[in-house]
Amino acid sequence: MASSDSERRKPVIGLTTYLEQAKQGVWDVRAAFLPQVYFDSVTASGGVAVLLPPQPDPDAAADAVLDGLDGLILTGGLDVQPELYGAERHPTTDPARPERDAWELALFRGAEEREMPVLAICRGLQLVNVARGGTLHQHLPEALGTERYRVGGGVFATNEVLVDDGTRLAGLVGAGPMDVHSYHHQGIDRLGEGLVVTARADDGLIQAFESDGDGYVMGVQWHPEQNQEDRRLFAGLVAEASVYASREVRA
Repeated sequence: MASSDSERRKPVIGLTTYLEQAKQGVWDVRAAFLPQVYFDSVTASGGVAVLLPPQPDPDAAADAVLDGLDGLILTGGLDVQPELYGAERHPTTDPARPERDAWELALFRGAEEREMPVLAICRGLQLVNVARGGTLHQHLPEALGTERYRVGGGVFATNEVLVDDGTRLAGLVGAGPMDVHSYHHQGIDRLGEGLVVTARADDGLIQAFESDGDGYVMGVQWHPEQNQEDRRLFAGLVAEASVYASREVRA
């Protein structure tokens, strides 16, 4: 009975959040929040969205939280601390958010141990790369000589990426060129261990990767939540989360 109940219920997807000073009416307080387009993309794909704000005891909290999830989305946000990959801080790198970095690293490592499916978006891709021992370019205009990936003013840039055939990503969006929404000034330098590149831009910048093993880890440098007419990456994660939820060990 438990197994059939697990198969019928919608998979529960955790999404990491910001923890920043925020204003609403007369209130100006530290608050956890996430743009609605993220969790709308999950619910439109058949999942149940749960927001995951940073916690003061990340390892213990991640253990407890992940027991109730079927999938994890590491969302966008401010830059990952360069100290985590042994680099000196660049003047353009965002102020550190150590509580968020520690929380998301704990969640990702716990999800990997459980073989829980993970979708990592923009900052999330960069954090997974760092977690796997990789490094980042801290300022792409300096590294690549282009502002094409972050035009500023809250406007998402459109860039073309080339998706490699025979990858999980190609199975969701098709192989070949596709236009994506970008808003980032950092990117992958050295690729982390156990990750395989699945898409690049024409300047060589890595735009997507996936795990090289059986586990489902997919990272994209762009923002798929900004394309409400195309939620294929979210649908792919929800489908994998449904399989995870139906395992006998979960039942």
